Amino acid sequence: MLPLLVVTRPQPDATLWAQQLQAAGVPSHCLSLMEIGPSRSPAAQAALACALQQLDTYSALMFVSGNAVRYFVDQLQTAHRAWPAQARIWTPGPGTTKALLAAGVPLSQIDQPAADAAQFDSESLWAQIQTQVRTGQRVLIVRGGDGQDAAGRGRVWLTEQLQRQGVQVDFAPVYERHPPADGAALLQDIAALRAQNALWLFSSSECVQHLRRSNPAWSWQAHTALATHPRIAEQARDAGFGTVIDTPPTVQGIVASIKSLHDLP
Repeated sequence: MLPLLVVTRPQPDATLWAQQLQAAGVPSHCLSLMEIGPSRSPAAQAALACALQQLDTYSALMFVSGNAVRYFVDQLQTAHRAWPAQARIWTPGPGTTKALLAAGVPLSQIDQPAADAAQFDSESLWAQIQTQVRTGQRVLIVRGGDGQDAAGRGRVWLTEQLQRQGVQVDFAPVYERHPPADGAALLQDIAALRAQNALWLFSSSECVQHLRRSNPAWSWQAHTALATHPRIAEQARDAGFGTVIDTPPTVQGIVASIKSLHDLP
């Protein structure tokens, strides 16, 4: 019997992942440690409005996540705009690609990391797209944020690579991330899961941080985290998890990581 796995992703992704993991034989529990909503800040809305007005001038649109796709589609529909047919669409991994396909973007228009890439991230994406980048092009990175915060480390790295090639990079913040709203109920759920010695699955560094801040007095030395990227694994170790396992961000990869942890075939 495999141990209980806590899926910490925001909704609706958490429920979808939990259902898929359950179907693969992994007992799973949803405990979203981050909430997602549309960007409300004036700076974010101004940046997005400007990007939509210039949509046809971009050579490529980079989507950082499935949430970036979903909230961007909402804004396209509100503005009565169509996908820019001439632009390449860049994605850091299979989850974002799936969201793009669901939005109607043809696979032939999408660039993504190789299927056998060691990691699904900006660095692996760059290996696939760097030959198509030209001086004078414009690229739009669609992401979360309030229009004033810095991009994630991976996006900073990609921006630097593009700018070194003479590319103008713009940002369109379409969603915001927040800690879970109901603090008291969250603490009860976390305490119960700690008592069960559940495994914790993290696909966002912010979810690790929110868990850590929920009760700074808790020790995580006796607990195990699975992280879908080395940067997230680093955060989990900093939070005090005694065991941290790097796992691919796929259901099959997560199942294999859990089985290897417990010496199961």
